[in-house]
Amino acid sequence: MLSHLVLVVSVLLSIAGPSAAYWKGFNLGGNLPSGACKTTDDWAHDFSTLQSLPGYFSSARLFASSDCNTLANAVPAAVASGTTLLVGVWTEDKAHFEAEKAALMQAIQQHGTNWIIAVSVGSEDLYRAETDAATLAGQINDVRGMLCGLGACNIQVGHVDTWTAWVDPKNADVIRACDFVGHDGYPYWEGVSADQGLNAFRENLEKTRNAVGSVKPGVWVWVTETGWPVTGSQNGLASAGTDNAQAYWKSVACEAFRGLHTFWYTLQDDTTNPNNPSFGVLGADFKPLYDLSCPA
Repeated sequence: MLSHLVLVVSVLLSIAGPSAAYWKGFNLGGNLPSGACKTTDDWAHDFSTLQSLPGYFSSARLFASSDCNTLANAVPAAVASGTTLLVGVWTEDKAHFEAEKAALMQAIQQHGTNWIIAVSVGSEDLYRAETDAATLAGQINDVRGMLCGLGACNIQVGHVDTWTAWVDPKNADVIRACDFVGHDGYPYWEGVSADQGLNAFRENLEKTRNAVGSVKPGVWVWVTETGWPVTGSQNGLASAGTDNAQAYWKSVACEAFRGLHTFWYTLQDDTTNPNNPSFGVLGADFKPLYDLSCPA
């Protein structure tokens, strides 16, 4: 068992690169579990909760910039709490994309850039077949140009998608446009049993790394989404539940946080549709649903 854990750590470190410090945080949506938009006070509560969890989390990934006034409401709370953000910019249609860029520009003009980790242009657009690689690459470069125009050329710009999208050769133009690649992988959705979750996670991450390295060597692969549901239906051999979610956290999260830029899915999940699996690690009372501690 010890030799297996050493192998896991060495593989994760080789994927991440030589740096000894990594961003670690959670995915946070702009809506409350009820569906209502979050206020600045709600964001402040999220960020203080993150920092109170075992391991202390001071980073978060946001999916949008303009939707629910995400940046307008979240950034003041982030700046006040010392929280840094992986910013999301939606790309679905031109009007929405322009509104997202405008919200990001306004946030930078008002608050500077110290709160920004990086910017992800789009999220799983390729997986959903909502765009093509050339269009998405153009949008990534568009946002990079906007940032440079604001004196923020140092901010990395990339894209987040599933490992299945990254290994598809037709999406190579997106890899070429990225400063970083965000990897989403869910063994649960692949029907893998919880006890095999770590192996599946490692294998799929390595597939993304190999695909990225063959197109643009040196680009880091970040883990931008992974997790295990506490509630939900059986999916092949994958069973939801707090015991399996905790097992996946202990095996995957605790190792990934030590060797990769990692954003876990998710702090709290949407509870408006009981038919959807819930990946949240906190309940409605903002208390952990299972043990989130990791070995020192």
